[in-house]
Amino acid sequence: MEKNKFKNLKAVFVNCTLKKSPAESHTDILMNVSKQIMDEENVETHSIRLVDYNVANGVYPDMTEHNWDKDDWPEIFKKIKAADILIVGTPIWLGEKSSIAQKLIERLYAMSGLTNDKGQYLFYGKVGGCVVTGNEDGVKHCAMGILYSLQHIGYSIPPQADCGWIGEVGPGPSYGDKEWKGEKLDNPVGFNSDFTNRNTTFMTYNLLHLALMLKENNGYSNYGNSRKEWDDGERWSFENPEYR
Repeated sequence: MEKNKFKNLKAVFVNCTLKKSPAESHTDILMNVSKQIMDEENVETHSIRLVDYNVANGVYPDMTEHNWDKDDWPEIFKKIKAADILIVGTPIWLGEKSSIAQKLIERLYAMSGLTNDKGQYLFYGKVGGCVVTGNEDGVKHCAMGILYSLQHIGYSIPPQADCGWIGEVGPGPSYGDKEWKGEKLDNPVGFNSDFTNRNTTFMTYNLLHLALMLKENNGYSNYGNSRKEWDDGERWSFENPEYR
């Protein structure tokens, strides 16, 4: 493969752990596997731990305009908007994505009515994926909800756009743990999981391939999907199917 093939791409990793920094996040450890691959491919990467910021609840672009004293979301969104790829990371709690992940999706949804310079919804031409960790079943369930939400607001989802790791059902060591109940473990938990390593690698490269294809082709054609032209009255109809 051509060296530096992906060097003009930008990716942002948003970790939706419930733990504020500097507490160790097991989700962060697995996300870093994907990030390291991208770093080696000379992709520009940024990491955000959402819980470290004062992100208001709500579905408007700036919640200070809706009775909140502070909202860090507008500044965070600048990095997300600038990225070609968004990777959402979440732990599993009660079989579901974290409340922070749900907040992220709601705030992304708040921006989904904005449009790009072709009159399309803002996230058209951008690519999304997710990383899930936990000690119980739920990787596919969480990925299903996250990836559906991302595509609904305009992100493109490549094949096998999720990866994850779950331990045995019930209390136990989490991904990346080096000891459990005071005893040192032979290897960090999950690092030797071929299934997780393979899926994380495939997810990462599938995101890169699709993002590159879209970037090289200036995203999607706006033929038939322009919000601006729809609002201007240029609409398909049974009476006038060739509205252009």
